[in-house]
Amino acid sequence: MPEGRPSVAPATPVAAGGPALLLIAHGSRDPRHAATVAALVEEVRALRPGLEVATAYLDHCAPRIAQVVSRLASAVAVPLLLNRAFHAKHDIPAALRAAGGDLPVADVLGPSPLLLDALDRRLAEAGPDLASPAVRARTGVVLAAAGSSDPAADAATRAVAAEWRRTRGWAAVEVAYASAGGPRVPDAVAALRAVPAVSRVAVAPYLLAPGRLPDRIAEAAADADLLADVLGPAPELAALLLQRYDAARTGARPAPALTA
Repeated sequence: MPEGRPSVAPATPVAAGGPALLLIAHGSRDPRHAATVAALVEEVRALRPGLEVATAYLDHCAPRIAQVVSRLASAVAVPLLLNRAFHAKHDIPAALRAAGGDLPVADVLGPSPLLLDALDRRLAEAGPDLASPAVRARTGVVLAAAGSSDPAADAATRAVAAEWRRTRGWAAVEVAYASAGGPRVPDAVAALRAVPAVSRVAVAPYLLAPGRLPDRIAEAAADADLLADVLGPAPELAALLLQRYDAARTGARPAPALTA
């Protein structure tokens, strides 16, 4: 189980006046979203003192991308997104072009073993006995994602679920979606109840911040035994943002994150 703050390889040192990390979040009308992003930024700063970190939003929240890009001498844009779907492929590049920002853009967060560590962390907070391999071997988990109209994004989520089960010892992992197509959380919970090896079912939101979809998942998880919190300002997430920033800043090609 992850404990404390994960270490991050220093990579190429950030010189004074080097590029800022421009964190681009989706935004939400729910004030918990911006509060979570702000807490995550503080985690990033704690891991990399001296690095300038700025935040911009695609929608609903301020400041917007154009407002922030105009005041940065140089920056690397890092999307706060789990999958490479419409926002990553279209919205963020379009917003950066409209802002006149010719910035390097980092890869999205998923997939990565650090995300699995963050999921483990949130489940351990909901059920401390999940540190036991024997307990995990009897626990089925619903990986509850937002869902996407992009088949590649949903395939990436299924790969995360498969790798999570393979590497962390869960009895079974089912994917469910809060929107778009695919199984819903109650369907996934019922499917896990039918697995002979499963004696307990947990729901783990594969979402970054509180809001409408996480609330929908929580309501739908009424028949589960455990419900984890969203990933939020997990230190593993902060470490992953810095990994993506470093790779984009240096032009490094990251190694494949998952084998599933």
